[in-house]
Amino acid sequence: MTDDTNGGAPKQPAKTTIPKPTRKPAGKTAAKPAATKPATSRSTSAKPAEAATKSATKAVVAKPAGRKPAAKPATAKAAAAKPAASKSAGSKTSATKPAARKSGAIKSGASKPAAVKPAAVAAGKPAAVKPAPAKPAPKAAVKRAAAKKAASPKVQSTKAQPSQTKAPKAAAKPVPAKKTVTPTVAVKKAAAPKAGLDATAPASSKASQVHGTISGPVVMIGLGSIGKGTLPLIERHFNFDKSRFTVIDPVDTDAKLVTDRGYRFEKVALTPENYKDVLTPLLTEGEGQGFVVNLSVDTSSLELMKLCRKLGVLYIDTVIEPWPGFYFDDKASAADRTNYALRETVRREKKRKPGGTTAVSCCGANPGMVSWFVKQALVDIATDTGVKFKEPKSRKDWARLMKKAGVKGIHIAERDTQLAKEPKPAGEFWNTWSVEGFLSEGFQPAELGWGTHEKWKPANARQQKKGCKAAIYLEQPGANTRVRTWCPTPGAQYGFLVTHNEAISIADYFTVDDGKKVTYRPTCHYAYHPANVAVLSLHELFGSAGKVQDKLHVLEENELQDGTDELGVLLYGHKKNAYWYGSQLSVAEARKLAPYQNATGLQVTSAVIAGMVWALENPEAGIVETDEMDYRRCLEIQRPYLGPVKGIYTDWTPLEGRPGFYKEDIDTRDPWQFRNILVR
Repeated sequence: MTDDTNGGAPKQPAKTTIPKPTRKPAGKTAAKPAATKPATSRSTSAKPAEAATKSATKAVVAKPAGRKPAAKPATAKAAAAKPAASKSAGSKTSATKPAARKSGAIKSGASKPAAVKPAAVAAGKPAAVKPAPAKPAPKAAVKRAAAKKAASPKVQSTKAQPSQTKAPKAAAKPVPAKKTVTPTVAVKKAAAPKAGLDATAPASSKASQVHGTISGPVVMIGLGSIGKGTLPLIERHFNFDKSRFTVIDPVDTDAKLVTDRGYRFEKVALTPENYKDVLTPLLTEGEGQGFVVNLSVDTSSLELMKLCRKLGVLYIDTVIEPWPGFYFDDKASAADRTNYALRETVRREKKRKPGGTTAVSCCGANPGMVSWFVKQALVDIATDTGVKFKEPKSRKDWARLMKKAGVKGIHIAERDTQLAKEPKPAGEFWNTWSVEGFLSEGFQPAELGWGTHEKWKPANARQQKKGCKAAIYLEQPGANTRVRTWCPTPGAQYGFLVTHNEAISIADYFTVDDGKKVTYRPTCHYAYHPANVAVLSLHELFGSAGKVQDKLHVLEENELQDGTDELGVLLYGHKKNAYWYGSQLSVAEARKLAPYQNATGLQVTSAVIAGMVWALENPEAGIVETDEMDYRRCLEIQRPYLGPVKGIYTDWTPLEGRPGFYKEDIDTRDPWQFRNILVR
């Protein structure tokens, strides 16, 4: 998800106990923009987790991870009916995600963020902000767990053990006569925070560091919820020339937020016909290397990326966005409206023009931050299960490590418990981030990276015929497709299999092949439980055959009562069953850390800042996805904005408590088959 919100205040100390899911407050309604309106701001959510706790029996130091933005892919036709003719051009708002909780071994602990090195930049006009002396960044290496790796969750630590309590087992589910069901959740002891590190220690100094200097013009496209949240964070963390900072958006509702700061605001919608004429003069003004921060919808990410690289301007976005008309094109096939198809266009450009000026693709919370979480979680699992390894330095080595660790698949598991202060009226679609963005990806076909361990496919599953072939899609809308997943606060839950770029990029990145065929690939997909008001909105929408409500409403932080956005990655199928690693940021803490955003938005905007720092420090990396970036460095920058970051083991599987009263088509030999995960 992408959205422009801002944030940058000290973090609260992470709690050792898992918080209960919070509810979401109601948010503002946003009028649906015309489908043909280009360049609008988007909301993206990307959240990196910097520290993870080790197995229940050991206290270990967590390592920072890297991270990516969330992009909204092409939409697929809704099974029942077609949605509104086009996606509104308004800015997308980011959604906050609640912390889910489940009994399991909790890894808590935040890796110390290293001081950030200022990026080297070409000489340019004096920065608008006084350059605070940037501290040299400490080496990415973080202390490994002080204790030895635990061979199994049951092994007792040789170190002093923290007090541990066993959570009561869930009550057995009633079943038909003569059948018994095991508890839905396997309870594990909770581990104490890792020694020497406090995952929730205040980070005021870290959250206000100047990380680098942008020597040329800065152009931010989109002033939606994510844009508004990103603006103050750019001011907080970078030196730049105030006279060459421009914000572009077709709607001027919040223009005063820009002009009052002394920046330029241009009310214009970027189109295929005018984008070069509008952007070129702004990006070539004066000396130095410019930076484009694209937080909009209905603007082609690929075309903007190509223009920036031609001009030698750095670029970042939170999703691969197309020009208007892509998502709801009833003449295009389902395959052509997938995120897979959008990603392939960027991959082809990367192959056509390797290297060159850096353009960071899909760097929000997810896609984005979650890719950094995956690497940190994999290192934790390999360490805790006794795998002998050296931290990988290449894509090939990362893929081999995941295969060696026995990971079968990955859920981008999220639970948003942010609660609105007011009840949602009928006939309105409410969400904690961009409604337009959610509808766009929600009507696209459900997509997932397809693992080599899978033995069954749904009847309506289709394979892609070109490209990396790392994913499949279902001929049904993702926002009307449910899967079984797990988050710490709620435990077992249903999530929507909404398409996201990271589901494809992560599966592709961790693929192992022998030169002739693929020998290993993990299944990967989003499993999203949005705020309750959004769930109700989806019920109304699909209940009326896909007719989109007349009023679209994005809940801002002042409309939210409380709640958390619990966003993480669940790596499953290994020796310790399943491991969730992620951010449990509450809206209350988000308010303290940065202005203009809720928990969901801050997870996105902070990822954008991390991606910008990385781009400044690696200005000639070419086109990159967040999977390819230094996860430790990125999480080091983002960590102050993520709230409690935890790693938690669980014994839950999709077969927990099944079958119940009725027979089910399940695979009892392997609980982690997609056959058992998909709700049918």
